[in-house]
Amino acid sequence: MKLRDNFKRKTIDRLDYRYHLLLLIVPICLFVLLFIFNAPTEGWTILPLLFVCIIYIFAYSLIYYLHQGRLTRLWEHLEQVVTINDAIYELAHLSSHYKNEHAFLDALLNKAVYVINGAEMGSIIKVNEANNKLHFESVVGLDLAKLRQLDFTLEQTFEYRLTKGRCDQVVVINDMKNINAASTLTEDDQRVLLTVSKQPIRSTLSSPIRIDGKLYGMLNLDSSSLGAFSDYDRNLVSILTHEASNAIALYQKSQQITKLANFDPLTGLYNRKNFEDELHHWQHKPHLGSFLIIIDMDNLKAINDAYGHQTGDVAIKRTATAILTYWQNKGIISRFGGDEFVALCHGPLTQIEQDLDDMRKTLNQGSELSLAFSFGIAPFETDWYQSFKTADHAMYEQKRAKKKAIKALETFAVKAQ
Repeated sequence: MKLRDNFKRKTIDRLDYRYHLLLLIVPICLFVLLFIFNAPTEGWTILPLLFVCIIYIFAYSLIYYLHQGRLTRLWEHLEQVVTINDAIYELAHLSSHYKNEHAFLDALLNKAVYVINGAEMGSIIKVNEANNKLHFESVVGLDLAKLRQLDFTLEQTFEYRLTKGRCDQVVVINDMKNINAASTLTEDDQRVLLTVSKQPIRSTLSSPIRIDGKLYGMLNLDSSSLGAFSDYDRNLVSILTHEASNAIALYQKSQQITKLANFDPLTGLYNRKNFEDELHHWQHKPHLGSFLIIIDMDNLKAINDAYGHQTGDVAIKRTATAILTYWQNKGIISRFGGDEFVALCHGPLTQIEQDLDDMRKTLNQGSELSLAFSFGIAPFETDWYQSFKTADHAMYEQKRAKKKAIKALETFAVKAQ
């Protein structure tokens, strides 16, 4: 591909050279012919002809130089547009490969700094929709730790002031020295904003990122040079952020689809499919052992009948929260459906049993609902189906034992009367 492009470029250059040579030779030949036919028979000199030819060659060379310069700038601009298009295409089509939104925004910022000529560093600032607080999400060439110490809102930014609160256009500041003079930021905060890079920030370009009509954040590109950004850069970044908004929206939708496909929407736990997929990556620890635990709520139907399904959903979420409190970092936890939860944890077994006992107590702290569950435990090595069958059988045996105990108490109460 590269050799073919070079060949095309050489062919164009050769044709271009011949074309311009023709434009030089033909007029000069005409000048010579006109001079010969119109020159006096005696006492003529060639100096006027040389003078005319030199002026023509000089004028043509100057025009050619200016024309080539303009073409070069146009090609550079076109290359920038193509680079931006390729960058956005890559981000949009590879969005699912990023592990989280932060990694995606890092990639977006790096590409923005790369494609805008004057940019040496930059940042992406997210806006909290609830209170307009700003959070530095990604940076290039800046001290992220210092920036995250700042506590300021959208209303305190020059983007907000210069667009009269609309935050709907690209803003270019070619001299940052006095831009924060009208800001309500403290002098220390202003100093931090200007000195979070190795070289002081002297000019900046800020573009809002809007998703579904709402301000998501701002893309800032910075430079240590005065007047680093032109109107052309402003237009390029406007295109970039517009397409970036689409790419971020696409990324968020792809993440939502992934979440719906792999997680239970009510509790946020793994669904059954994702749980079984994760089993293949489970790391056994022989000195601790691995145990499969099935937890089934005892009284969800009674809660639904008495208080409604919304309260039943609250009961399910409380149970999931209790399980996560003890095992979030110890294993794989899933809601298999309805009121049944399955967890795979490392031992020892005595610790798991203690955790289950503590869960029972946690469930009923500060709640009017009387929540209870039954459980079954089975060792897990490689045979998932056998472990599940064993744990499921143990769980149902516990349920039957509870029902027999309740029935015996009821019978005793009746006889006592």
